[in-house]
Amino acid sequence: MPPVPAPPETARRDPAGAAPLGSHMLFRSSDLDEARERVAAVFCPHRLDRIGGGEMDARQHHLPGERLSLNYIQYGAKTLIAPGELERFYLVQIPLSGGAMIAHGAERYYSSPEAAAVLNPHLPTTMIWTEGTRQVLLQIDRRAMQDHLSAQIGAPAPRTLTFSGPLDLSRGAGAALKRLVLFLVAEADAGQAPIGAGLMGRAVEASLMSGLLDAHRHDHQAHLGRARAAPRPRHLRLAEGYIDAHLDQPLTLDDIAAEAGISPRALQLAFRQHRGTTPLGFWRDQRLARAHQDLVAGSGSVTEVALRWGFTHFGRFSEIYRSRYGLSPRDTLRAARGEGYHD
Repeated sequence: MPPVPAPPETARRDPAGAAPLGSHMLFRSSDLDEARERVAAVFCPHRLDRIGGGEMDARQHHLPGERLSLNYIQYGAKTLIAPGELERFYLVQIPLSGGAMIAHGAERYYSSPEAAAVLNPHLPTTMIWTEGTRQVLLQIDRRAMQDHLSAQIGAPAPRTLTFSGPLDLSRGAGAALKRLVLFLVAEADAGQAPIGAGLMGRAVEASLMSGLLDAHRHDHQAHLGRARAAPRPRHLRLAEGYIDAHLDQPLTLDDIAAEAGISPRALQLAFRQHRGTTPLGFWRDQRLARAHQDLVAGSGSVTEVALRWGFTHFGRFSEIYRSRYGLSPRDTLRAARGEGYHD
């Protein structure tokens, strides 16, 4: 009886099925050059370097659909990954363990199991994955994402869709999107085909794109809000116009209501119904967005920018800014000026 051949080294170390999308393995290797080449074949050419010690144990599992794909990637060792601009696709990186420092355009933040990285195709990216990081990645075709956005708006999107900062996975729509992605991974591991051809597969792909638009900050939220909401009543249009024209000035609820020709109570209800916030909350959010634009442009010091847009309590400004954009105002300004950033 001939001897039974020994199982390959990969199978002896850790069966593919032990990791998400295990039956869709593309490769597993301890060779850095092979890992770089194999991942680039699915994503894009990139720089991949091991940093310091740690054993290189790279693998990618890949489930393609029609307009997007589900992926699992690990490298084992701490790695520097620099793809530059992704060009053809958006990429949502959901860490299962470990995390990554993300430098994306002018933004700098840390991605973890509670905060996904959302990478735009038209902004340069550099990442450092910590040792032992394991991630599920949702890759979405750039044209498909833009077309889906246009369909939701009801008209061609006026510019390239740009997401901003880390995606909060701990609550709300972000947590729901993570659950959906991991459910689809589990379905694939159970032998199903959750994405791709067929009405159901295409509907699932559309749900993932809609989920991302709902869950994360981007520069078309106002267009989506107008498309999904009932036509704005005249008093709401007047109030928003007045707020936009006086962002750098102190306002009160009574001021805004008087300009809109409506009682303060009725104005509060209108903003709750159509904008999901209060008139003064809308005013604050608009000022915060302008402050972010100035910091990204390197227009003045943090103190100057805060005061320019009416934020006189600097600690509170830093707190709400970090909550919205995933980075402190100071580090945003450092990044804009090419001075680096800190953990």
